Amino acid sequence: MKIGYARVSSKEQNLDRQLEALSHVSKLFSDKISGKTTERPKLKAMLEYIREGDIVVVTELDRLGRSSKDLTTIMNEIQQKGATLEVLNLPSMNGIEDENLRRLINNLVIELYKYQSESERKRIRERQAQGIALAKQKGRFKGGTRKYQENDPRLQLAFKLFLEGA
Repeated sequence: MKIGYARVSSKEQNLDRQLEALSHVSKLFSDKISGKTTERPKLKAMLEYIREGDIVVVTELDRLGRSSKDLTTIMNEIQQKGATLEVLNLPSMNGIEDENLRRLINNLVIELYKYQSESERKRIRERQAQGIALAKQKGRFKGGTRKYQENDPRLQLAFKLFLEGA
């Protein structure tokens, strides 16, 4: 059975492109949450659902996760269940008849893509930090709104309890 997994980073983003590419799968799971964490409800449900012989299909490797460590963990779990992973934007290894060689090359390509995915996440964070620094220099960045004001009674109570050692 082919099991699809799609993910976008936020609720505002659209899954349509991935859903179209995964229209051939038997069952589809999708999340609208960042890939920086593995705490994604539909990812967990998909990992629980898969069985031996299933094929997990994603459009791109970074849909499963953004860090090499998380990707390795997820891929190991898929493999331990006896399922395989198919990444649609990776080159097909179907022309290689020797199964061991095909698996070796596939794993090597996946390792390269894992590195690229994690590097992209770092570049996003760097660009965001640069943008914030520039906006601060120009006086346009105020930061997020504070959850509590300085004289908030809940905050005062928390400080009081902290100082009392409670």
